[in-house]
Amino acid sequence: MGRVRVAAFSVSLDGFGAGPEQSLQYPLGKRGTELHTWFFGTKTFKAMFGAGGGSEGVDESFAHRSMDGFGAFILGRNMFGPVRGEWPDDNWKGWWGNNPPYHAPTFVLTHHARAPLVMEGGTIFHFVTDGIHAALERARDAAGERDVKIGGGVSTVRQYLQAGLIDELHFAFSPVLLGRGEAMFEGLDLPGLGYRVMESTATELATHVVLGRQEKE
Repeated sequence: MGRVRVAAFSVSLDGFGAGPEQSLQYPLGKRGTELHTWFFGTKTFKAMFGAGGGSEGVDESFAHRSMDGFGAFILGRNMFGPVRGEWPDDNWKGWWGNNPPYHAPTFVLTHHARAPLVMEGGTIFHFVTDGIHAALERARDAAGERDVKIGGGVSTVRQYLQAGLIDELHFAFSPVLLGRGEAMFEGLDLPGLGYRVMESTATELATHVVLGRQEKE
C-alpha cells in the first residue's frame, strides 16, 4: 500500500492556503494565484497544459514530485468547482477543461450525489458522499501500490490531518501576505499530531517544507 501525501500545497507567510471569496472569477480566492507563482513557471506546470519550456532547479523538483507516483487523488468540492448545494445539472466538469491534470481516479468530497464523470486522459471524477474515510478507502483501492494525494483545499487537508491519515506533507511557503482567506494551521497542533520537519529548502519564490510523521520511540 502506498502513502497518503499532500504535495505542492502553497501557503502564504501568514498561513492562508487560499484567498477569500472563491468564485468562478477567482478559483483560488482573491489573490490566491499569488501563492502559486513558484509553480507556474516550472517545467512540470507547463507540461501539464501541453506547453514546453519552464524552469529547472529546486522549484521544478518539488513540482515534479507533486504529481509523480500517485495512483489516485482526493479533492474537496471547492477544488472541483464553485457550484454549491445540489448539482443543478451535469454541465460543470471542473476548472481544467476536457483533459484535467490528474490522469487517475479522482474522488471529490461532497454532500450531494452525482454520477461518475469520465474525462479525457484517464481522469475519472467520483463523487463521494459518505465522508473522508470512505473516500480514502476507495482511493487506496484505486491506487494500489501507488500513493494517494490529498489535493486540497484547506478544509480537506485539515480534516485528513486531524484524523491522522496523512503520512507526508509538502508546503510551499510563498513570500506573500494575504491578510485573510482560508487559514491552514489555525487550531492545529502539528507536533501533537506526530509531525516533524523532514526537509526545508528555500528558493527565490518559495520555501519548501516537508513534514513527516515522527517515529514513536
